[in-house]
Amino acid sequence: MPELPPTHTALVCVALPGLAISEEPGQLAGRGLDGFYRGGRRLLSRCQVRVAGREPLPVQAAMTGADSARFVGTLRASPATGPDPDVVVERTRHADGTERITLRSAALRPLRLPVEVALGTDLAELAAIAAGTAGPELPASVHDSGLRWATAGTAACVTADPPPSDALASAGLLRWELELPPGGTAAVELRVRPEGAGPLRPAGHAATSPLAPARAAGDDPRVTPLLHSAVADLQALLLRDPAHPSDTYLAAGVPWRCGMAPAEALAAARMTLPLGTRLAAGTLRILARTQLQGPGPQAGMIPGPRRDAGPHLPPSCTGTEATLLFPVLLAEARRWGLPEQETQELLPAAERCLTWLRTTVGDGTYLPDPHPTGPARCETQAHAHRAALLGADLLDAYDRPGTTELRQWAQTLRTAFQADFWLEDRGGGRPAAARAPDGRPVPHLAATAVHLLDTGLLSAGSLAPGLLDKVHTEHLARLLATPVMDAGWGLRGLGTKEAGHNPFGHRTGAVRVHETALAVAGLAAAGYEREAAGLLKGLLEAAEHFGHRLPEMFAGEQRSATAAPLPHPAACRPAATAAASVVLLFTTLAGIRPDAPARTVTLRPVRSAPLGELGLTGLRVAGAPFAVRISRLGLAMVEEAADGLQLGA
Repeated sequence: MPELPPTHTALVCVALPGLAISEEPGQLAGRGLDGFYRGGRRLLSRCQVRVAGREPLPVQAAMTGADSARFVGTLRASPATGPDPDVVVERTRHADGTERITLRSAALRPLRLPVEVALGTDLAELAAIAAGTAGPELPASVHDSGLRWATAGTAACVTADPPPSDALASAGLLRWELELPPGGTAAVELRVRPEGAGPLRPAGHAATSPLAPARAAGDDPRVTPLLHSAVADLQALLLRDPAHPSDTYLAAGVPWRCGMAPAEALAAARMTLPLGTRLAAGTLRILARTQLQGPGPQAGMIPGPRRDAGPHLPPSCTGTEATLLFPVLLAEARRWGLPEQETQELLPAAERCLTWLRTTVGDGTYLPDPHPTGPARCETQAHAHRAALLGADLLDAYDRPGTTELRQWAQTLRTAFQADFWLEDRGGGRPAAARAPDGRPVPHLAATAVHLLDTGLLSAGSLAPGLLDKVHTEHLARLLATPVMDAGWGLRGLGTKEAGHNPFGHRTGAVRVHETALAVAGLAAAGYEREAAGLLKGLLEAAEHFGHRLPEMFAGEQRSATAAPLPHPAACRPAATAAASVVLLFTTLAGIRPDAPARTVTLRPVRSAPLGELGLTGLRVAGAPFAVRISRLGLAMVEEAADGLQLGA
């Protein structure tokens, strides 16, 4: 099995459907993932710059935004300058397929410098690159003011401004003679596009983005860049439904998952509700159009692929997760301010999800995996319980039938879960990860247990009850705070004492940002602020090491005083759920719980104020800007809100 090209050292510029991926030296050498991409196809894999016959010496590389990076190199163009470089070569690379190469001279005399750019591409699909089957570079032809490459049904062009003085197709070379006066500059701009395509118009463009430009400021200097990067990454990951361009959703992550992943799209849209409800509405509409129709046992399901669950359990069905998340997102989006007309239009799809849930459970108690020999997973029961309670709340608001049955089943599930899923031991016990079809518990301790703490928002700022009682919730909170689960940077996917634990295992020990954020939010809501603060601070310190751009996961090695978190070489970065988790973390600290239909918002801030004073501006509640400040004493004050929005008790 070929190794995936590593991503952890790459600078990834994103403005979907455009990408630009490169290593720190800045030269695109045609190796690994190097290149400009659009729509999952590599348009250019090689872009190597030489000045006066030499490659500039790399001195700095940095992201300048979610969609751009800057590379700086130097060279000595004057023989009498000693060791000091006198020419700086700066390359600014954008995900939209543009690159600007600027030469800056510090020489005392005019310079005439030959500049060469060597270009090449295989026009490979990203899947082929991942599988190691990309193929050789294609022959180039001179085209317009640059070069062109073509294969069956696909062609790409590079054009240059100013046009090159010479273009050599056989070598893939463009050449210029650039004049630099003393202290002067000269620049060349390259544009990479599919043949016949216009400029890239990303869905996250500020004028059309469904996400509000939230900002954070406070005593902890990390909060400002972390939220800024998260919102920028979310904007960069936005995609439009081609058949319904007004509907947008979040791609799961770059570079491996640049399309729709239903469960992740719904989860990320739910965590970003504080940035407005337009993304949630678009995501729900897109997935409603994929909902399976009846008759049959799958009628009402939102389809989704299977997901590896580690060595202890078979792969899980993300379609089940998505189907249960759909009514939850709709119910909570309504609380945050989704207009009534849009809610009512989406209500039939939510009803079909809830009908699927009740039909699939039938006369039983638990919601099992779709296949006959599948287990009943702990997190699936948590998702189902939340869907039943929030779904019933949603149906009640529109006088729809079925609410009594949903609430009665949720109560039956809660009673049975506490008896069947809780495994007693001398330390107070733990939740089982699953129950096998024969009723045997699968006892390993995994981060999926955090879903038991994520109960969902009801009316008047109240949270739905969960599957655990108060005593069991306290035991789980203590377990999550122990070094067995807390790596010091975040929550491990599998406890260190469990068979099959692997710090790099994406479900068996790596720290997944989404699960850590859910743990922080759930623990804080349940009143376990010390445990929540420990996980929060660890994750913020990890974010510093990742340049405030959190990957979807990183290694669950135990933190030490001198070590940095180890990146996972195959992790998506940016990833939708990781970026959205930052929004969840900060709004958890403020404890924002809106009820737009009742024109109220309740604040339940974390009283210990683990990050000191914190101000959040540019949020949206009830369709209007919303700002809140939390003092060092853990008191919250609304600084901006919709007219007529009242502070709940």
